[in-house]
Amino acid sequence: MTAPELIGYDELDDIVVHLRLGATASEVHGSLCGFLAGNGQLGRRSLLEVLHLDAGEVKVSQADQAVLEQLVRQSEGELADPELGFEPLLPADDRPLPERADALVDWCRGFLGGLGLNGPAARDKLSEEGKEILGDLANIASAQLDFGNEDEDEDALIEVHEFVRMGAMLLFTECHIPTQPSNGTVH
Repeated sequence: MTAPELIGYDELDDIVVHLRLGATASEVHGSLCGFLAGNGQLGRRSLLEVLHLDAGEVKVSQADQAVLEQLVRQSEGELADPELGFEPLLPADDRPLPERADALVDWCRGFLGGLGLNGPAARDKLSEEGKEILGDLANIASAQLDFGNEDEDEDALIEVHEFVRMGAMLLFTECHIPTQPSNGTVH
């Protein structure tokens, strides 16, 4: 049996636009990843229900629902990938730099919101490094971007993208470490 084809940015963007979700595709993916990173479980609920996204008058087709369900499985697998294969869903590298940078800001904003859906328990499990990364993601999410030298801006975006990618995986890992029961013995 072959693995299903990965859901890409454009495919998710088509669904987000069709359903009029009021968020960008990057923000939706960031929200999902933040929710999953914080140890969130969908259970029998739909992704839209969990992330508090409303399609309004638009009916979610079975095909759209199948893609969203596949996106959940894909994102869970990528975040937990020991080979560090996770990638935030962002516009392709051939898209204009400001569009890609804004999408990364949206992704971070979504990640923080999704993580917050788990309540304070997720943040409380983080190490000092994890809390620092969370703060850095908040700074990125609230950034006002100015562009000057395109080559320097491109390099900066690549660095920030890599930081976000690795930070999301670290936060996922920290939130999924089982809590050690205390037996009262000091070693």
